[in-house]
Amino acid sequence: MSFLQLSLSLIFVAIPLALTLFLKLGLEKDIMIATVRSIIQLLIIGYILTFVFESDSVIFIILMILLMIAAASQNIIRKGGGIPGITAIIIFTLFVVEAVSMGLLLGFSIIPAEPEQIIPISGMVIGNCMVLSLLFLNKFKDELENSEEVIELILSFGGAPNEAISRSLKSSIRTSMIPTVESMKTMGLVQLPGMMSGLIIGGADPLEAVMYQLLILFLILTTAAMSSVMVGYLSYPKLFNQRMQYIGLRD
Repeated sequence: MSFLQLSLSLIFVAIPLALTLFLKLGLEKDIMIATVRSIIQLLIIGYILTFVFESDSVIFIILMILLMIAAASQNIIRKGGGIPGITAIIIFTLFVVEAVSMGLLLGFSIIPAEPEQIIPISGMVIGNCMVLSLLFLNKFKDELENSEEVIELILSFGGAPNEAISRSLKSSIRTSMIPTVESMKTMGLVQLPGMMSGLIIGGADPLEAVMYQLLILFLILTTAAMSSVMVGYLSYPKLFNQRMQYIGLRD
């Protein structure tokens, strides 16, 4: 695709922009900012990835992964704060999920140890971990606000913190995982996923594209489970003091 063709594709930005102006939705500024930022960010990352792929250096691969983890952590912490110590929990979770995913992929030789494979798949892992962590935290905070009296009641009758928080915790983990599980059920019937479509457009054999997409689907499922469970079970003890009293969320 040439830059001319890319510029012509801005028609797909003009259509929602015209609709939001006509309906007075007030999203014009957000659409323009999102468009400009996406163009700048993706062009910059395109040039960076070209350099990293050509250098074939382990150091640059690690730096790229660290950059993605830092950006994802900042986004989660900014939008999902309120739990004491959440910063360290999020960073630790992202590192563990990435390490386990890449360790299994490379350890079993499912993918070759090449930057062209490691960096894009790491981006998918970290990106999905970020989204699932945000979904979990938003649901978990809502559950805590609605269940504060129940938690206090269970504690007053001698219940342990894990017993008092169990229903809210498991409900939040389940809710955050549902979109991933449901999307897998309709994959290939309702939608052709992005990676598979991209490979086919790029000239890859459809069956090879399907196998790569299945790999990503299974990887995302693991990401969904690990990120929600880790953030949940590392977070809830922070909501209680040493006397096992419920202190709740921070403002």
